[in-house]
Amino acid sequence: MRSTAGFRRRLGGIRRHTAFLTAGVPLHFMAFLLAPAVLPTPSLTAMQRHRFRAMLDVVIPPASSEAGGARGLRDRLASPVTRRQLGYHLAVGPVVALGTLAVLALWAVGVTAGSVLVWIWALPAEWRIDHRGYLNKAAYVSAGGLLVLLIAIWLTGVLVRADAYAAAQLLGPSRTEQMRRRIENLSESRAGVVDAADLERRRIERDLHDGAQQRLVSLAVNLGLAKATLKDLPSDARKVIDEAHREAKEAITELQDLVRGLHPAVLEDRGLDAALTGLAARAPVPVRLIVAAEPRPSPTVEAIAYYVVSETLTNVVKHARASQVGVSVERKRDTMSVTIVDDGIGGADPSVGTGLTGLVKRVASVDGTLSLDSPVGGPTTITVELPCER
Repeated sequence: MRSTAGFRRRLGGIRRHTAFLTAGVPLHFMAFLLAPAVLPTPSLTAMQRHRFRAMLDVVIPPASSEAGGARGLRDRLASPVTRRQLGYHLAVGPVVALGTLAVLALWAVGVTAGSVLVWIWALPAEWRIDHRGYLNKAAYVSAGGLLVLLIAIWLTGVLVRADAYAAAQLLGPSRTEQMRRRIENLSESRAGVVDAADLERRRIERDLHDGAQQRLVSLAVNLGLAKATLKDLPSDARKVIDEAHREAKEAITELQDLVRGLHPAVLEDRGLDAALTGLAARAPVPVRLIVAAEPRPSPTVEAIAYYVVSETLTNVVKHARASQVGVSVERKRDTMSVTIVDDGIGGADPSVGTGLTGLVKRVASVDGTLSLDSPVGGPTTITVELPCER
C-alpha cells in the first residue's frame, strides 16, 4: 500500500510539474513580445507569481520598491526591480519556454514509442502478417520510448527547479532587500523580547513589593511589639527576638534595594528624574545630578537608563574610591545621552568583572552604545547613547 501511495504521489508530482511548465509557455512568449514595452511588466510579473503560487505552491513576494505604473519610462528602466523583472521575461522565460517545448516533444515521443506494444494491435491483421518479427522490433522501440520518458521526467524536474530559482531571484525581492527584511524582523523580535523582559521585571517588582516585602514588614512589626511588651521573658529568649528583629529589618532593607534595582515604582509613576533623584540621595558618595529627559522615552529605555546609573554608582562605591560623581541625562531629539563622571582612581576594565560587561549588553539590547574613558588615576567617564525611537 505504501509503495502504491508513493507511486501515485510521484506520478501526481510529475503531472503537476508538466502542467506548470506547459502553462508557462504562452506566458513566457507573451512576456517576450510585450515586456520590451516595459509598461506591462508588473502585470506580467503578477501573472507569473500567480502561476507559481497556484500550480507549484511557491510564493514569490513582491519587492517593496517595485515601480508603479504611473512612473515614467526612464524611471522604470532605471529601477533595479524593473531591470531584474525584464531579465526574467526577456532572457529566462524564453529559454524555459523553448526547453518546455523540447520536453513536451520528448514526452510525446516517449509515450508514443513506449506504448507501441499496445497500439500496434490496432493495426490491420494483414500488416502484422506482412511484417513478421514486428514484436521484437516493437519491444526495442518500447524500451527506447521508456528511456526517453525517463529523460523527459528528469528534464521536467530540472526545468521546474531552474524556473523557480530564477523567478525567486529576479521576480522577488533582491538579496539585499531580503537581508534588510530579515534584519527588520530580527530587530522587531529582539525589541519584543526586551519589552517582555522589562514587563517581567516590573511584575516581579510588584510581587516583591506587595507580597514578600509586606510580610517582612509585618514580621518586623510583630517582633518589635514582642520586644516592647514581653518584658518578663528570659534573657535568652529576648536575645533571640532582638536578633530576629534585626535580621528582619536588614532583610527589608536588602529587599527594598533589590526591588529598586529591578524596576522602582517611582520610575514608572513619576519618570526618570524622580527615580534618579532618589537614587542619588541614597548613594554613599555625593552625586551632582542633571536630568533633562523630556519628552519621556519608552518605559524600556527609561529602565535601561536607570539601570545604567544605578549599576555605575554601585561600581563607583565598590571600586573607584571617588569623592563625588556627576550624572547628566539629556534627551536630544531621538537620542538620550547618559554621562557619568567620577573622580576616582580610574583603570576601569570591562574584562575584569566590574559589571561593565553587563551594562554593555543591556545597552546594546536596544541598539544603544556605551563608551568608557578610564585612565589610571582617573577620572572615569561613561557615556551611553540610547535611541528613543525603536
